[in-house]
Amino acid sequence: MLKPSFRAGDTPDLTLAEAFVAAASALRRGGLETPELDARLLLCHAAGLSHEAYVAKAGDRLEPATLARLGTALDRRLKREPVARITGTREFYGRPFCLVEQVLDPRPDTETLIEAVLAHVERRGWGGKKLKLLDLGTGTGCVLITLLAELPHAHGVGTDLSLSALALAAANAMRLGVGARAAFLAADWLDAIDGTFDLILANPPYLAAAEIAGLAPDVAVYDPRLALDGGSDGLDVYRRIAVRAGRILAEGGRLLVEIGATQGIPVSNIFLAAGLKLDEAKPISCDLAGRPRVVAAGA
Repeated sequence: MLKPSFRAGDTPDLTLAEAFVAAASALRRGGLETPELDARLLLCHAAGLSHEAYVAKAGDRLEPATLARLGTALDRRLKREPVARITGTREFYGRPFCLVEQVLDPRPDTETLIEAVLAHVERRGWGGKKLKLLDLGTGTGCVLITLLAELPHAHGVGTDLSLSALALAAANAMRLGVGARAAFLAADWLDAIDGTFDLILANPPYLAAAEIAGLAPDVAVYDPRLALDGGSDGLDVYRRIAVRAGRILAEGGRLLVEIGATQGIPVSNIFLAAGLKLDEAKPISCDLAGRPRVVAAGA
């Protein structure tokens, strides 16, 4: 708890600026890595303010209900619940995506997958083409929705086993203006998928099962295990995708998957063994830290 006066029913006389200082101090004492950023985001969420409004109203006194909401949010963050799960929103590629507990919290690393797809589209001169996209394990829908927003002539399908995820992704698509070009259906990776697609995309679970317990609580406790567990070696889903991808890719199409930082060669070998061909122009794309992050292949 931030301090006793942040409990529901108490009425401390704090301005927004003073509440920010107190919140950041509490998070710093609690060992959080980004206490100032977390405090600002949680305070804006509790007060229902944008960052710009927060700056303009820094001297305003907070209502007791706002302080109570802030105290609850800080309690959750001190238990290492991610800020995005507390606020219910994660920004991805410059767009806000609503988040629920049944889906993976989108990571900045996954923006590398977006960049790799857009670079491939540009190399092929596909910018004006009515591309068909398939996003496997769509979760929030962030990959498919972002690409549909960036490629206004494209249409796409997102799949997931979780009905909660599918409902969330559909709502995100509508809210972000691409709902008319997106469909969402329940499917277990490529099982029962019909038709052909120009681009197949996936950010599958790629952690070895034994690694999950050792992750930071932000991930191990709050991300769904189904979105993390890639089997004994972390590669189970890549094998499943590789088996059917060649039959579902359209002529000249590409499969692009996110990978763990050490999985570039193993995933490439899985694809080659399944009869796929690594992308000649850029088989592996690296993230901003220079780590392998995306493997691209075709039929």
